[in-house]
Amino acid sequence: MEKHLKAKVKEVRKGSIADEAGIVPGDIIIKINGEKFDDILEYKFITSEQELELEIVKGNGDIEIVTIYNEDYEDLGIIFENPLIDTAKCCSNKCIFCFIDQLPKNMRKTLYFKDDDSRLSFLQGNYITLTNMSDTDLDRIIKLRLSPINISVHTTNVALRIKMLGNENAGKIMGQMKKLAQAQIVMNCQIVLCRNVNDGSELDKTLHDLTSLYPYVNSISVVPVGLTAYRENLFDLKPYTKDASLAVIHQVGNWQKKLLKKYGSRIVFLADEFYILGEKTIPPYSHYEGFPQIENGVGLIASMQQEFNEEIEKISKNDFLQIKNKSVSIATGVSAKLFIYSLCNKLQSKAPGLDIKVYAIKNKFFGENVTVAGLVTGQDIINQLKGKDLGTELLIPVIMLRKDRDIFLDDLSIGDVERELGIKVTVVENNGFDFIDKVLGVNNIDSWRYNNV
Repeated sequence: MEKHLKAKVKEVRKGSIADEAGIVPGDIIIKINGEKFDDILEYKFITSEQELELEIVKGNGDIEIVTIYNEDYEDLGIIFENPLIDTAKCCSNKCIFCFIDQLPKNMRKTLYFKDDDSRLSFLQGNYITLTNMSDTDLDRIIKLRLSPINISVHTTNVALRIKMLGNENAGKIMGQMKKLAQAQIVMNCQIVLCRNVNDGSELDKTLHDLTSLYPYVNSISVVPVGLTAYRENLFDLKPYTKDASLAVIHQVGNWQKKLLKKYGSRIVFLADEFYILGEKTIPPYSHYEGFPQIENGVGLIASMQQEFNEEIEKISKNDFLQIKNKSVSIATGVSAKLFIYSLCNKLQSKAPGLDIKVYAIKNKFFGENVTVAGLVTGQDIINQLKGKDLGTELLIPVIMLRKDRDIFLDDLSIGDVERELGIKVTVVENNGFDFIDKVLGVNNIDSWRYNNV
């Protein structure tokens, strides 16, 4: 089947331009303004015109021409069965730190797929290495103005990057990024830091090279390597200790001071996990300059703390006193337990009738070196909380679930956990506002206060 025949409509948003034009699920768009398109990015590029002529194969096989006038350059409102329209590009690397290589056997097949696709970087924020991209591919990024894109750099040392990624093409990274910077494509970069491999002086070199491309290198995250218990026959990597983490915090802190003075931005930021491992206080909200890489675990705690503080100030003492005999429990990862404890203690100090139990779930599934909440599985929650006092409701952070928002990494569902534990499970978004709302059991503080006046 030709690529354009994969552009089958799954859904049309009600009230959208496409809906008004009579496009329906099951339609296949084969040409726009007489042009075929290979993927979702070319579709978006072609549809950024005021007047569009869509050639559509209807469900009965008839071909229909639909003319659309889009004076405000709105999204047409079409959702395709295949979000990319094309097949996702797979990774051609053999990274020494690859998390997928450390997964246990017999998980669902989709978890073992390694993508390395610039389209997913632009659309979903995925990180790409650029190792499977030709000059033509880079030119396409520039032509379509795919900005920003997220790039996994790890090191700018040519020989070391080839070794770390297991790919001869990995040494081209600085040339590729300079080309993108010259075209004013904005890049957010990631460095997965491996002890005694790309840290120390190697990290200094990488930061020097990347920050020379500012402002087009907009931000750099430094995250510690994640190591599971399934590393047989893989590269010998060591987890970060307290002392090793403190050394990284000190090193990056010096870079931040220098860059802030030179550019007015810190540019480089550490994942929260480094501060937790080093037993250091998380920097304040203002440190993160708009949180350009919060989805990468950079500044998540500072953001949530700020939101929590703002939300709790909305609630009066009398409002808190109306909460009586309410008991809930929270499941989180080991690394976040002290932070979650601190939030709960503050809530309980204001609401004497509120009882919150916090359970830090040890990761037996991947190994106890893995401490983040996002990799906690359903079976670990069940095994460690069965028989425990959970109150009337168990709260879990949304990052424990996959994108379908109901399934844990081990394929257990929220319903499975509810049945095994005999308790309602409520999902909490990654922000302080929703945390307070869900713990108190209200939709939002403002409406709750109004109804209790």
